[in-house]
Amino acid sequence: MAALVAESGGHFKGRGAALTAPPLALHTFRVGSRHGHCNVSGVDKRTAILHANCQGRPLAEALLASPEFARGFAPRVYLNYARQPVPEADLASCGLFLYQHLGPEWGELSSAALLGRLPADCPRLCIPNMFFRGPWPLWSGAAGFDYRDIYLDHLLSLGLPRRDILHLCLSTPLDRKYDLNALLAETAARERERQAHTPVQYLDHVLEHWRARPLYLSVNHPGPELIALAAAGILRHLGLAAPQPSRLPTLAALGEGYADFELPVHPQAAAFYGLAYGHAGQAFNVYGKARTFAQYAAAYVDCRLAGLGDFISYLHLA
Repeated sequence: MAALVAESGGHFKGRGAALTAPPLALHTFRVGSRHGHCNVSGVDKRTAILHANCQGRPLAEALLASPEFARGFAPRVYLNYARQPVPEADLASCGLFLYQHLGPEWGELSSAALLGRLPADCPRLCIPNMFFRGPWPLWSGAAGFDYRDIYLDHLLSLGLPRRDILHLCLSTPLDRKYDLNALLAETAARERERQAHTPVQYLDHVLEHWRARPLYLSVNHPGPELIALAAAGILRHLGLAAPQPSRLPTLAALGEGYADFELPVHPQAAAFYGLAYGHAGQAFNVYGKARTFAQYAAAYVDCRLAGLGDFISYLHLA
């Protein structure tokens, strides 16, 4: 797999004009522009900045599976969630800017701010920021603990003994306590809004296939199938050759902190949605350890009862 030129560190913890290049036709996105040249192993290439979350590096690797992209561009990933600054010199010499939409609340790292700092004739394209709670309807992004589960948090708030918490978590009919259909509709609607920022479409594919096979490793970690789909769409909009299947990154190639964690699926959620995966006996890769949902839930409860907030480190060690 071709290496990225650089990646600025970091570890994962309205419609409008999505394709916002100035009046520069897509077919002119070719090596030879005066902008963004760098020398990689003796080959003159243009710098392609990806301003993205944890999906940025896998997407860059998938883009490099296109021989035409690999010949012409050297990707550099800046992690938006880590608020990594994008140096003025890199923006000034950028040959292609690929970005996930960020609103004005991001200040100088907002998409509008960064786009305004690019050379006028630098091609730019808004790319997917894929997120889906489908298999994990009770996931919450609330601060203070990793991979929050609203039902486990509710049971913990009652001060019940550990065994009772786990018994209720595994045996209570979830569809009597939560409107699982409404939660699915909510995540699909929100993702439809996010997708509206980019011309690269993916959500219909997700909604068609997510029951038949796992498309995400966790809520915002799309697996190789979706990474490949997004890369193909990006390349198509850039007028570049599609990725070669044999060169696309495998799951293992997606990297530590990404490929080594599968968020376990509650067996009742799997049964309710008719998933072909997520049965009670299925083991998931939880940072190198095979854990069923019941084992994962026990680790969640133990970590919370111990008063620890760093669940990721706990899962690595427990």
